[in-house]
Amino acid sequence: MLVALLLGACAPVTTPTPEPTPATFTISDLSIYPAEINAGERIIISVLATNDGDLAGNYQITFKINNVTVETVDIHLAGGDTKKVDFATAVDYVPGTYSVDVNGLLGTFTVKPPAPVPVDGSMQVYFFDVGQADATLLLGPDFTVLIDAGDYRRNDVVPHLESVGVKEVDLLIGTHPHADHIGQFPQVLEIFPVKEVWLSGDIHTARTFERAIDAIEASGAAYHEPRAGELFQFGSLHIKVLNPDRLTGDFHEGSVSIRAVFGDVAFIFTGDAETHTEGSMVGRGHNLKAQILQLGHHGSRTSSSQEFLDAVQPEVAIYSAGEGNPYGHPHGEIVNRVLAMGIQLYGTDVHGTIIIETDGTTYSVSTDRAGDIRAPPSTELEPAKLESKN
Repeated sequence: MLVALLLGACAPVTTPTPEPTPATFTISDLSIYPAEINAGERIIISVLATNDGDLAGNYQITFKINNVTVETVDIHLAGGDTKKVDFATAVDYVPGTYSVDVNGLLGTFTVKPPAPVPVDGSMQVYFFDVGQADATLLLGPDFTVLIDAGDYRRNDVVPHLESVGVKEVDLLIGTHPHADHIGQFPQVLEIFPVKEVWLSGDIHTARTFERAIDAIEASGAAYHEPRAGELFQFGSLHIKVLNPDRLTGDFHEGSVSIRAVFGDVAFIFTGDAETHTEGSMVGRGHNLKAQILQLGHHGSRTSSSQEFLDAVQPEVAIYSAGEGNPYGHPHGEIVNRVLAMGIQLYGTDVHGTIIIETDGTTYSVSTDRAGDIRAPPSTELEPAKLESKN
């Protein structure tokens, strides 16, 4: 009995192994660099993510500016590990102070007012009367930019360009592959030396698109597919790409849209971008303010939403449409909406070619013909796709 008691006293004592704690995450040390930027510059937002548990786990971190989600990332951390997470983004906002929220950690940054952009000379913007189509020329002291090139069934774009003294084209933009926008690309590329061509990247099976691509390849021009956020300078003209950020196969949704600035005077061109795409441009936080806006989709009700007009705050709106066109362009809802905001409205169907001249500080509008624009009778007829068989 005594031996048994002694042996029992010497038996090892077993201590239970604690259960590992599950992953629990905290984030800390929010930093913003730089805290003050110019519009279009990049900021870097950094945080530290720590897994305070013993087990590995996954965590989602969301970066917001002014409560709008900019980016979301998923991270994986072993137990006890810490990782630095960076968010980098270009910010093209109007001057002001903006809030940053990373999973509840808050901070701010400031966009500085832009420095004046010196210009020498003047720019003329020609909204050519090319019927139920688009062709707009930005002609400056050191740049020539043509946005769209009319309808394939006409031959009026080259004569228009020659009439205002164009000898070469620095940039030719096809906003999207429809035949009322790239219809006369072959003629333009054959007659004028063109340095660079932009297309959205959407591919059309129509013959008009195939002819345009053949003409681009034969011309030897540089080629680019722009994306939202890109910045370019052609002489004294500054261009910010507003759309597309990606392609979906919808040609209107993929319309190349830009904000072109000469001195302190800004223009916005959106091709046939429709209201949901306008909403995306607003949502991405682009600086959309401009004195002059070309109304999307020939003044159709599918474009020019109240939200977009409020963001742009234009003083002048211009649409391109054919006189007596079968689509009812411009639609009465849009005419009424624009006029109700006190915006001056011009259209090629009424005024012929419309010219805006600016020295970078002030601007003036002149037209081929005098006329008043009134809202036409409302119609439920939606515009057909002019290029559908071309």
